[in-house]
Amino acid sequence: MSGAEEREPGGGGPAAASSSAAASSSSSSAGLGEAAGPAAAAGPEEPGLLLGGARPHAEPAADPDAPPKKRLKVAGAGGAEGSVKLEERLYSVLCCTVCLDLPKASVYQCTNGHLMCAGCFIHLLADARLKEEQATCPNCRCEISKSLCCRNLAVEKAVSELPSECGFCMRQFPRSLLERHQKEECQDRVTQCKYKRIGCPWQGPYHELTVHEAECTHPTKTGNELMEILDEMDQTHKKEMQLYNSIFSLLSFEKIGYTEVQFRPYRTDDFITRLYYETPRFTVLNQTWVLKARVNDSERNPNLSCKRTLSFQLILKSKISSPMECSFLLLKGPYDDVKINPVIYHFVFTNENNETEYVPLPIIDSVECNKLLAAKNINLRLFIFQIQK
Repeated sequence: MSGAEEREPGGGGPAAASSSAAASSSSSSAGLGEAAGPAAAAGPEEPGLLLGGARPHAEPAADPDAPPKKRLKVAGAGGAEGSVKLEERLYSVLCCTVCLDLPKASVYQCTNGHLMCAGCFIHLLADARLKEEQATCPNCRCEISKSLCCRNLAVEKAVSELPSECGFCMRQFPRSLLERHQKEECQDRVTQCKYKRIGCPWQGPYHELTVHEAECTHPTKTGNELMEILDEMDQTHKKEMQLYNSIFSLLSFEKIGYTEVQFRPYRTDDFITRLYYETPRFTVLNQTWVLKARVNDSERNPNLSCKRTLSFQLILKSKISSPMECSFLLLKGPYDDVKINPVIYHFVFTNENNETEYVPLPIIDSVECNKLLAAKNINLRLFIFQIQK
């Protein structure tokens, strides 16, 4: 019995060892199972993370330059993360290949389908005209022109439906509705006091307008203080009225002539050729005339300048028996959309002095100038008023 008793612990020793080994194995496997449990639980979520993009808290870190409100909004979007990523992908697909921004108006495409916003498209054509080159698509280098390229209406409509953030309240709206919201509906839009007419300079969010107007001090100013403010405002208005009165007085002259003129592009014969424009000869007031125009006052490389201007001169080609005193101005043609502020110029023509100085063509800005340069020809309307003595 003692041997059996001695053998039983010995026999029980391996069994106990194996059982303890199994227990330790099961406990270790259980431990592994517990350790692997969270990872395994996370496993099914991983595809969702890959499809949906990064975790919500990772988005602000990926775009640290985004405005704080935008980062918070994206961080709290949660389930909307996939749609945000889709919009970002659409932005990269529909953006202009030149400025890499979403087009705000018309969208043009080259023959290979690359997109250009209207501003960049016009700028490319204007630069090519200045450099005497054929305009090409910046992506595929195929030729582009107003006749070769066409508008992409599908892209224009798609862009108008993409969400865009209001610059005042940071809320998102379809781009087609954003302009109306910012002008008429947004409570944070910048507005001016109704007492601006008597000199109040206040500007602020629309929701503060009522409080400001109730506290505005301008209605309580004395008459002398208001007169000083109104005098400054009257000076600006007076200059505008002088221009219109001058035009109306010119319309009462006995001899008035006008015609449609077409500026055609040419190149000088210099070593470094320069672009200039000239019209065919035309007849107004029984005299023969020519108009010439130049870009940026014929500077050496106008294509390197962001600022574009046009200036013109009026040349009398006929011989006259006595000095001819005239006022003249250029306006846009009947079928053009270029914006020109009318300016009246005055000159006395003689046989010896038959050319005016180059005077600015009063277009509003460089964008309007690029529109003219991008066109095949520049079509304007000339008025000449002969002053009788």
